[in-house]
Amino acid sequence: MTFQQIQKYERGTNRVGAGRLWLMARVLDVPVSFFYDGVSEAAAQPGFSEGDQTPIVDDFIQSADGVALAQAFARIKDGKVRRRILELVRTLAAEEAEAAAAKVDEA
Repeated sequence: MTFQQIQKYERGTNRVGAGRLWLMARVLDVPVSFFYDGVSEAAAQPGFSEGDQTPIVDDFIQSADGVALAQAFARIKDGKVRRRILELVRTLAAEEAEAAAAKVDEA
């Protein structure tokens, strides 16, 4: 596991599902509640993902377009094609952001 992956779990960008948590507890020979020790005190502290912000992936995958795009993208097996699609989407998003910034500057 990389440092970046650990950071994503700490920030709540990546989450551990209940089934995976149960397996980890089983492998470590601890009760599942072990992973929740001190949660009631820490939950009110900043940095926990359960606050008002929903991770962008949740918003994306809950939209009809997001589901359709994820399903279609998953069917593409060629890594080069997948990377080209990602670059296309990044380019389109950057162009849209530039256009929005230009409109703000005009106003």
